[in-house]
Amino acid sequence: MAFLHKLSKASSLASASLIRHLSNVPENTVYGGPKPQTPNQRVTLNHLRQKYKKGEPITMVTAYDYPSAVHLDTAGIDICLVGDSASMVVHGHDTTLPITLDEMLVHCRAVARGAKRPLLVGDLPFGTYETSTSQVGGTQRLGMVSKCFDYEQAVDTAVRILKEGGMDAIKLEGGSPSRITAAKAIVEAGIAVIGHVGLTPQAISVLGGFRPQGKNVSSAVKVVETAMALQEAGCFSVVLECVPAPVAAAATSALQIPTIGIGAGPFCSGQVLVYHDLLGMLQHPHHAKVTPKFCKQFARVGDVINKALIEYKEVVTNGSFPGPSHTPYKMNPKDLNGFSKELQRLGFDDAASAANEAAVEPEKMNMVNTESN
Repeated sequence: MAFLHKLSKASSLASASLIRHLSNVPENTVYGGPKPQTPNQRVTLNHLRQKYKKGEPITMVTAYDYPSAVHLDTAGIDICLVGDSASMVVHGHDTTLPITLDEMLVHCRAVARGAKRPLLVGDLPFGTYETSTSQVGGTQRLGMVSKCFDYEQAVDTAVRILKEGGMDAIKLEGGSPSRITAAKAIVEAGIAVIGHVGLTPQAISVLGGFRPQGKNVSSAVKVVETAMALQEAGCFSVVLECVPAPVAAAATSALQIPTIGIGAGPFCSGQVLVYHDLLGMLQHPHHAKVTPKFCKQFARVGDVINKALIEYKEVVTNGSFPGPSHTPYKMNPKDLNGFSKELQRLGFDDAASAANEAAVEPEKMNMVNTESN
């Protein structure tokens, strides 16, 4: 009996240890997290707040698939953004507008499988959070009927990004009153939100294209005020895109949440770049022409890819690939002989000869390589 009691106690301790090991949240919280990570491995909002308080820059990069997510994970990037920029750099559109929620969810799920450490943030695509239903209130002021707005679409979309996409948080663009209210509704639904002001690519129809914002007094003040409103709505961070450095510095100083800059100078709490842009993946003249001025290319991966593909084409064309070292699967002589006889029995004499020659050819090539070395 004493042995069973000790065994049960040991099993309980092991289970507790396993649960603690699998949790992605601090040990003093009530419930464990969904991903098998220890607290110091998984980036959470608390980690970001601590970095912000210490003045440590926050890193964010976009990812759209499993391989890019693994690269971000390995590099130790803080936030992985599954951006609607996938519409342009993955799907080949000229703007971010065409990408659908279902397409975004495919990208989100792939990224969630590859990035286990970063905080995962999914963009709400254009057309999936703007609609609101109004309900007439019971009071009238100055002859106007008061209305309350229900941002059910925005909340539903955000819920899908988390439940079906595996994200930890969402990002939405814009600072109009309706967008601020949508952000607040999503936060109140229990979902973490990053705001996005300045150049908001989803609004190019009213902005007149991909144009920097905050370059005059009224526009600059609007950037700061909008960022403040998003903070008031409950956003835990705000992206500042394509605004002058003084405007970004002012917003960063005024806010009590981190700012993430992209084309906004060095005075933000962190920086974000598009994966394909910072790696120099797209070297085609069309893409080179539209690469943002603010983006530093830390590599020219596109050149490496092009070179590799050209080399592959050449070696396949000249017959040098695959050689013996890349033809690893063999048949033992007995099975090869039986296979050849069976082919002949079936009337495939040429096929039998081809099989026998294929078995001899790699050996000849190995002998040639050995002699040349």
